[in-house]
Amino acid sequence: MQVIRTLIVDDHAIVRMGVKMLLGKQGNIEVVGEAADGQEAVEKALSLKPDLVIMDLSMPPGKNGLEATRELKQSLPETQVLILTMHDDEDYLFQVLQAGASGYILKNALDSELLTAVNAVWEGQAYLHPSAAKSLVEDFLKRVNCGEDLSTYKLLSNREEEILVFIAKGYSNKEIAEILYISVKTVETHKSRIMDKLGLQKRHELVAYAMKKGMLSLDHPL
Repeated sequence: MQVIRTLIVDDHAIVRMGVKMLLGKQGNIEVVGEAADGQEAVEKALSLKPDLVIMDLSMPPGKNGLEATRELKQSLPETQVLILTMHDDEDYLFQVLQAGASGYILKNALDSELLTAVNAVWEGQAYLHPSAAKSLVEDFLKRVNCGEDLSTYKLLSNREEEILVFIAKGYSNKEIAEILYISVKTVETHKSRIMDKLGLQKRHELVAYAMKKGMLSLDHPL
């Protein structure tokens, strides 16, 4: 059984202690470190190279969880990030998904839900707490009611689909270009065509679209 090496990031020691105690009871999870702010989180992640980071969003006065997630994913793209926060806000949801996080769960969730989220994110799936999922469903229904063609995904070429997945997972244009051995300008061109074909205008809309299409699940080819 493979152990999930986990880093816990929260500015409240009592929260870190509670999460650590919960995870410590699980046979497949090992807490390898803790951090109290975003900067420390990035530094420890680079040193420890955990499989999973459980990240708070608000950690004043230094670097917040959103910034830390974005920086961490740029350096350690294989490390999964699960956001654990008190903010039940759709704007935060789209921002953390854009930054590269794979999950979003509230601090008032049940212990069992946190464990479910940890294992889901570790397995390469996207995990959202119910109200966040509801926001995406409402957005989906809004698009249906506005007459959006739900078959638009079929209009994407294989390369466009590939780039869309990388964008949704938080990779920068430069990183995508390096991975696919193409120029940054080519990535930008593909991104523009994807947005035109899907009728989208912002990056977080691409993330939400990819999630709705199941493109961020483990069995998707990337």
